[in-house]
Amino acid sequence: MAAGTPDSQARFGQSVKGLLTEKVNTCGTDVIALTKQVLKGSRSSELLGQAARNMVLQEDAILHSEDSLRKMAIITTHLQYQQEAIQKKYYGCGLVIPECLENCWILDLGSGSGRDCYALSQLVGEKGHVTGIDMTEGQVEVAKKYMNYHMEKYGFRAPNVTFIYGYIEKLGEAGIKNESYDIVISNCVINLVPDKQRVLQEVYRVLKHGGELYFSDVYASLELPEEIRTHKILWGECLGGALYWKDLAILAQNVGFCPPRLVTANLITVQNKELESVIGDCRFVSATFRLFKLPMTGPTERCQVTYNGGITGHEKGLVFDANFTFKKGETVEVDEETAAILKNSRFAQDFLIRPIGEKLPTRGGCTALQAKDIITDPFQLAEESDHMKSRCPPDAAGGCCDTKKCCKNYN
Repeated sequence: MAAGTPDSQARFGQSVKGLLTEKVNTCGTDVIALTKQVLKGSRSSELLGQAARNMVLQEDAILHSEDSLRKMAIITTHLQYQQEAIQKKYYGCGLVIPECLENCWILDLGSGSGRDCYALSQLVGEKGHVTGIDMTEGQVEVAKKYMNYHMEKYGFRAPNVTFIYGYIEKLGEAGIKNESYDIVISNCVINLVPDKQRVLQEVYRVLKHGGELYFSDVYASLELPEEIRTHKILWGECLGGALYWKDLAILAQNVGFCPPRLVTANLITVQNKELESVIGDCRFVSATFRLFKLPMTGPTERCQVTYNGGITGHEKGLVFDANFTFKKGETVEVDEETAAILKNSRFAQDFLIRPIGEKLPTRGGCTALQAKDIITDPFQLAEESDHMKSRCPPDAAGGCCDTKKCCKNYN
């Protein structure tokens, strides 16, 4: 699963940029058509179209990232083998795919036609496994139909993908067992479930110790009033169901996760006077977070860590989140929480980790590392990214709104 030469990566990157830009430009059309089906006799298509177009502007920041394109180049080599019907039935605007996937067991919440699942199935390899769960039976059937086709294309002796029908807040009813997955991913789906804590509880239950929920969704700058939460168009555009961003940390702590790790953030702008009058002072952002389930261990401590460059596609460096980028061979001082995550997750084999008292050798005469301010506010990150694009971690190409999923009530 090597990424290939720098030249080939650049060529793939350019093709991916064009492919995703085309998807961004057409995504609004899907939202318009679907929202009109849900809201018969509603306002003009111009109103709906403007809202839809504004929802996908966030993709621009991701598309212009060199590291993101390099990652997407690797993924594109897997997408090119996918059956055409799978691509046509896919309605997402981006990809939510983390790093270090070899041999992992992954669960995709709201898997749709299975496009991401099939891409992931090749990234995890024959020893790994990917399960997609979706509440739409038709989408599940489309995904299942082409399983053998994709396994033959990938050269696998047996399928390493499973698709099941069910609800993401009721994973147990779908037959998903305790501590059975290394990673759970989601792209703008949790937003559509009223009981978000129940979703997180189910995810926590099915994750192994050291496992991760890696997900993108829409968040609000304040607690949404009833007028916004019940507004049909805003609900269909993923705004009406948005969680107040500070509540994510509270829900995560209640469930047992470590505090959320902010990865990317992009502001969502609604430039329509009628919708703006409803939204008022509330702002929205699309953000990607990581939530880790760590084992109950003893006290943690600050550490110095050195990345060994062993993760496929990230040999030169790993953009872990908005706060930490680990370059191969360079020593970085991390806080207790980050140290615990690196020690107890699938990333452990890719880092040399030592307590602060056991100084690691530094390269190139590096000076003592200083403590840094940790960014947790997605609105702060998004605003800084507008002025300093390099500050926004480019390595996680994800996106909301996932159009068809965002245009129906996930009940």
